[in-house]
Amino acid sequence: MRRLLLNNNGQFCVSQLVTRHVSSNNGAGTSAISQTQKQESQSNTTTASSKEDKYGAKYCMNLVQKYDYENYLSTLLLPKELRPAAFALRAFNVEVSRSVGAQISEPQIAKMRLKFWYDSIDKCFEPEASKSYVKDQPVLRELRRTVGARKLNKIYLRRLVTARERPANQAFETLRELEDYADQTCASMLHLLVELSGIKDLQVDHAASHLGKAQGIAILLRAIPHAGRQQAVCVPLEVLVKHGVSQERILRSDRNDKGVEECIFEVASLANTHLKLTRQLLPEVPRVVRKIFLPAVAIDGYLERLRRSHFLLAHPSCMKRDTLLPARLFWKTLFNKY
Repeated sequence: MRRLLLNNNGQFCVSQLVTRHVSSNNGAGTSAISQTQKQESQSNTTTASSKEDKYGAKYCMNLVQKYDYENYLSTLLLPKELRPAAFALRAFNVEVSRSVGAQISEPQIAKMRLKFWYDSIDKCFEPEASKSYVKDQPVLRELRRTVGARKLNKIYLRRLVTARERPANQAFETLRELEDYADQTCASMLHLLVELSGIKDLQVDHAASHLGKAQGIAILLRAIPHAGRQQAVCVPLEVLVKHGVSQERILRSDRNDKGVEECIFEVASLANTHLKLTRQLLPEVPRVVRKIFLPAVAIDGYLERLRRSHFLLAHPSCMKRDTLLPARLFWKTLFNKY
């Protein structure tokens, strides 16, 4: 009996050991499977996130290329580490400027669009932005990634929106008012690009401010031939009164109208003055941020074509795209100038 009991006990012990061994193997297998599934899930999430990142970056580039070609070329020449963030900022600026396209016919819709972009700025700076509508909008998604990786001043982003709240049929009264508008719309973007580089320098800020004013004024001049009758031209009222010219004559752009020529000359000279001040500051601007100021090349080219056409805004040379701009931009980068 004792042997039998021993045998039975021995068998029981063996069976118990086998059971424990099998159960431990099952537990390890289950743990391995769950860990594999978790890794696959993380891999799928990473892959999806990577696809979204590539799509968002490509979307921003295409948007800038379509609606802001000259700045697109300048942005392509920026250092590789700054390029994606710069395109995100440029794309945001494009979206904001497009929002006011219906300002004349449907001003309330334009206001709603601007309100959306203004509120989206705060959303991009929130820690939980990935859970809001930001992740579904490619430009905002790229902007969120940009402000998350670099310290950007929210004020400059807001100025890009608030400046566009100005009614399209509201004329500028003085040249100073025109400068302020150009500073808010264009210089703010340049200040953001300088912040991307991490450079904090007073002379760089001065150069960005002057270049932004020159660029803003040049853009407004180029828009006059495309303006509707309900839109106010960018030539300030004080300049129109000084030369006895009406806004209607500016829109007609008669080749033989000397009064219109004098008005356009005065506004273009203001842009050229700011451009010269920007270039005078070249020795004070660190070499690492000089490529940010490459838009000066396009501005200089437009003002020169305007001068040769005797300040006729509707002249074909002022209306068409500058085909030599890519070559001139590349030439400037070779010598690290703008």
